[in-house]
Amino acid sequence: MSDDRRHGGPYDRGAADSWYGRPFNPHKFEGASYATPLVTDLTPEEVEEYRQGFNDNEADPFARKEW
Repeated sequence: MSDDRRHGGPYDRGAADSWYGRPFNPHKFEGASYATPLVTDLTPEEVEEYRQGFNDNEADPFARKEW
């Protein structure tokens, strides 16, 4: 695993999706989130990074956006 935890990377996007209560949907951005193109064709390694970010956030009962 490359452990790409940069803003817009797969781990960051997984954690953000969980934080905002969005469904599991592996993706990343080429650079910074929403400022660069969205990438949905991820490698298996990148999908696992996304999954790890999503699951890490899900494991924290206080890591949710309060609406």
